[in-house]
Amino acid sequence: MFTTMLEGTPQDWAHIAAEHGKHQKSAAPRQIMESLARLKDIEVGFAADQLTHSLMAATLARRAGASDEEVVAALCHDLGKLFSIPNHGPIAAEMLKPYVSEDLYHTIYWHQDFQGRYYYEYLGQPANKRDRFKDEPWFATAERLVDEWDAPAFDPDFNVDPLESFEPEVTRVFTQPKRM
Repeated sequence: MFTTMLEGTPQDWAHIAAEHGKHQKSAAPRQIMESLARLKDIEVGFAADQLTHSLMAATLARRAGASDEEVVAALCHDLGKLFSIPNHGPIAAEMLKPYVSEDLYHTIYWHQDFQGRYYYEYLGQPANKRDRFKDEPWFATAERLVDEWDAPAFDPDFNVDPLESFEPEVTRVFTQPKRM
């Protein structure tokens, strides 16, 4: 093995790629599940903590017959809040990017502007920021995720599916990259 990338051989890089693949299949789903559990510690003024919110959004998606990708996107849409609340959409979108459709990537990236319909005017911003995306192919996907699963998902008494029940979907999505 090399000690500087400047000396890497094709064999070194083949070995490294194989090790990355093994890590991705074993560690990524576990790390996502552990990160989701940490959302329990984020209470930012809503009636429900961010884990309950994420579980409710994913439960609503699952009950609506959403695909695995859509359920996982609903579950993970706020994972970026572990690092930056103002920039959480783009962070979560980048985490999901290799594993979900281009439409879901953009949906998660911009979901806060779609949510803005419900509260931006109270914060001095235009409530219609989502309208700038109305001609995008992912607009309907974003409306569905936000309006049907995300925006209604703040009831702490809602009977959510437990986090562990989402492990099969998380594993299927996060072990099968679509692109890099």
